[in-house]
Amino acid sequence: MQQKHVVILGAGPAGLTAARELCATPGWHVTLVELESQVGGISRTIVYQGNRMDIGGHRFFSKSDVVMRWWQAILPLQGAPACDETGPQQRAHLARWPGTADPEREENVLLIRSRLSRIYYLGKFFDYPVSLCRATLQNLGVTRVCKMGLGYLHACLFPIRPEKNLEDFFINRFGRELYKTFFRDYTKKVWGVACHNIAPDWGAQRVRGLSIVRVLSHALRRLVSRKDVSLAQEKTETSLIGQFFYPKFGPGQLWERVAELVTASGATLLLEHEAFGLACEDGRVTGVRIRNRQTGEEQTLDCDAVIASLPLRELAAMLPGVPEAVRQVAEGLVYRDFITVGLLVDKLQVNEQAGGHGPLRDNWLYIQEPGVALGRVQFFHNWSPYLVADSGNMWLGLEYFANEGDALWTMTDDAFLAMAIRELDAIGIIAAENVLDGTVLRIKKAYPAYFGSYKEIDVLQRYLDGIPNLYPVGRNGMHRYNNMDHSMLSAMYAVSCLNDPARDKSGIWSVNADDTYHETK
Repeated sequence: MQQKHVVILGAGPAGLTAARELCATPGWHVTLVELESQVGGISRTIVYQGNRMDIGGHRFFSKSDVVMRWWQAILPLQGAPACDETGPQQRAHLARWPGTADPEREENVLLIRSRLSRIYYLGKFFDYPVSLCRATLQNLGVTRVCKMGLGYLHACLFPIRPEKNLEDFFINRFGRELYKTFFRDYTKKVWGVACHNIAPDWGAQRVRGLSIVRVLSHALRRLVSRKDVSLAQEKTETSLIGQFFYPKFGPGQLWERVAELVTASGATLLLEHEAFGLACEDGRVTGVRIRNRQTGEEQTLDCDAVIASLPLRELAAMLPGVPEAVRQVAEGLVYRDFITVGLLVDKLQVNEQAGGHGPLRDNWLYIQEPGVALGRVQFFHNWSPYLVADSGNMWLGLEYFANEGDALWTMTDDAFLAMAIRELDAIGIIAAENVLDGTVLRIKKAYPAYFGSYKEIDVLQRYLDGIPNLYPVGRNGMHRYNNMDHSMLSAMYAVSCLNDPARDKSGIWSVNADDTYHETK
């Protein structure tokens, strides 16, 4: 049987998931086109002097049982065989990939990790999400707590309707005082614009299911039962989970393994290749024009379908004959860029508050302190001790949010590193003399934004839906602030459409419509 050729643009979680699904189905040949020199997208692992950096922090957790089992088919849980306790549907799904996971190779495993993320504000630690525990009450003081309580009660009795922006969204769920204290300034730091200029859809995708009532009810359940990890935690908000899976050597380990498997199955992987044009005929995509970034050589890949996880703005620019109204929406889409500083230190200046001793256990800290551009601090050694080359040191990731071309983005690496060290020293996390080494990494278009022309994105979506063999997937491919699992699910849906042409491909846009469990990442 002659195989049909699918070109996948982008070898991140969405692209590699689509490739894996197609390679498990007879009749398809896959070519993956990846701009970077390694796979994984923003889920790749960057190695610097033997230390591994996780871009943004990736907890392997999903409410989808299919996704949780899919991960374990690639990397088994440490000390356990892959895919045990699967139901009939999962067994049938995974049976297509016999021998995928090898539990004897202990380096290729998923660890079970404890989750702790907190807010650092006023030189103190606050639970994230903020809980009404004794420490919170003591840290904030009676007056501020009373204001927050009254603000929340007012929001419950007199909610803002309709919710016109993200500010309305936050106030309705947490009250005005709590919003001003923990959401307003931090959100502006992340996006570079005020909450009243951001569509409420962002909150709907990241924290819709989160509220004070949900936080309190979760705390009560935890008092009754300490069991928190399951393979699919349908009733647990991601912001509230207590444990998660994590690849031993960082998220890129899993996606590198997927790349190995799909190429072994016959897929072609073209690293450091740029897609710059699409050929169309009779309303369908017939070819992809690509360029080798090293040699400049260009070629056209004839194809029967395209799955695209590259930014929607770029995808629309590659299509010939796009109507002016559609082109304007695509060009008006906005992205937020990301800078992370890897910092190797031999000592922290701050310890656990309880008793004032013991190392921090956090996966990351949200930095709410005024006067610093720093947004979050990752503690990579707490994600997995195997991310740091020397177990006697601590490996941190200092995260900044920027726009390509702005003052932060254009700083030299040396100047940026010096600024990052000063800021972390100023807020008492480290002392500058404890820094051993550091590096700076810039990531373009890390976050699709919910302003600009976003309010008209349905115009672009409808146009793309009219091209029957083109499937946008993933975070940037859908211009949705997806977590990794939803990017994967969008890819799975695209493959199901390829295998069943009668299926409505516009349903891809609904994959992430019920986002009731995301947190800022």
